[in-house]
Amino acid sequence: MTPEALLRLHEEACRRRAYPENEQGLAAARRVLSGFHLRPDVRRHAEALTDTGVAGTPIHYRFFWPTARWLSRRYPKLLTIDWSEGEFEERLRAALPILVTPAEAEALRRTERPVRETILRLLGPRQTDATFLVERIDALPATDPVREAIHDALDVCYRLDGSGAGPSRTRAFYENAPFAFRSGSPSRSRPDLASELLIPPRSVRALSPREGARVVDLARAAMVTRSRDLDAFAHGDPRDVRLVDDGDGLAFALIGVVPERRLFLPAVYGALTLRNGVPIGYVQLDVLFGTAEVSYNTFETFRGGEAGHVFARLLAAARRVFGVTSFSIEPYQLGRGNDEGIASGAWWFYAGFGFRPHDPKVSRLAAAELRKRARNPAYRSGRATLLRLAEAHVTWPHDPNRHTIVTPTAAIGFALSRRLVAAFGAARETALSACEKRARTRLGVRSLSGWSAGERLWWCRWVPLLDAIPGIERWPPASRRAVARIVAAKGGRRESDFVRLFDRHARFAAAVLDLGRGRSRMG
Repeated sequence: MTPEALLRLHEEACRRRAYPENEQGLAAARRVLSGFHLRPDVRRHAEALTDTGVAGTPIHYRFFWPTARWLSRRYPKLLTIDWSEGEFEERLRAALPILVTPAEAEALRRTERPVRETILRLLGPRQTDATFLVERIDALPATDPVREAIHDALDVCYRLDGSGAGPSRTRAFYENAPFAFRSGSPSRSRPDLASELLIPPRSVRALSPREGARVVDLARAAMVTRSRDLDAFAHGDPRDVRLVDDGDGLAFALIGVVPERRLFLPAVYGALTLRNGVPIGYVQLDVLFGTAEVSYNTFETFRGGEAGHVFARLLAAARRVFGVTSFSIEPYQLGRGNDEGIASGAWWFYAGFGFRPHDPKVSRLAAAELRKRARNPAYRSGRATLLRLAEAHVTWPHDPNRHTIVTPTAAIGFALSRRLVAAFGAARETALSACEKRARTRLGVRSLSGWSAGERLWWCRWVPLLDAIPGIERWPPASRRAVARIVAAKGGRRESDFVRLFDRHARFAAAVLDLGRGRSRMG
């Protein structure tokens, strides 16, 4: 077979495994996929099938730090540096001296040997050039964010060799997912979102840390084999993985983030969409203030089918897990800086569910486009119009009298920064120490002795926020204790617990929002 024919065969088998009509069809799909990497024509055309994610074929990508480290530990023999993309060589040459001993560093600064040859002389007998680089960065006496910054600034291109045992779309499957045979093609309907949200998923089941680790690995591999990266998967916490069974073989593997890599305000969850155990897409949810900001993606193999139905069921799952009542889509998902979003007409996909912009200028344009579509169902917005529509968030439900809150993370962060600079200049450590003392006094927190490491971490991170809330020391004791519980939950096992506690404390939520509007207390 030609490479093109092999890929068509592979994609059809993947679809049939995700949507099997009967036992015979499922068995046939499994037979095609089980030994795909062993086919002589796959081996012959492996390089032509580069970056397809097919088992036995290579992947080239500039993996970010957490994924590069995961691959280096999990598949050390398969990961190498792709020297054909040589523009990073001088950056790598400059960084090498900080990764070795002083004696080696002095020698490296004086050699004119090519950097590739230099690394080959430095690595151990069972290392590749890539595992050497990752292991040496990982050994630096620094925090992990510093290691990440160093690695990602190098912007090295990697090659993951094809293997039957390595990550692939061919073998991607979660055997413990719900399963159901399908009697027909996937539904292309666009359901009524308000009605769908009233139908809860069949069940939400917390997985054990061991099972959670398997799901996190599956999610990471699903991104690697499509030359993508998602922080929520890369920093996924095996202790916070839940399987949402929506019935009929549809499930969402909801993955929380380890405490030290969570965002400052919204809770972040990744979700791997599974159809009969096969990953068919992924999602990121940023949740706070009763709103879930949704980044929704269907993998290319499975597009053109049930995207509308799955999207609606995803939102029903988010409502069940987080208690949210509104949803938003960020401009990138609509096409701002995202050609794929423009080409697919993503704005119209969400508009079909009733998502609308609140921005006055974009809202007027949207209304005009919707009128054109109402007069002529075949009407399609041009590229320039879609780019203008993608300039603002769209939200659901659309109610002119109710403004859906999209967490103003940047506004709050800059407000806190201005406050710290005004009081302490550049001395951030002095500022944090002073804020911590005042926050304890104002909230009545005498000791953190019973707090976990993650909870203590988030207490330290949030003290500038707590210290900036005007008059919080005059709140009732029960209300202040509830704030302390919110902070602890931010660093607790499940960040969804933090969301529930935060959104329940209306006074604290309003005070945090006010910080983004320029209302803060100076210490």
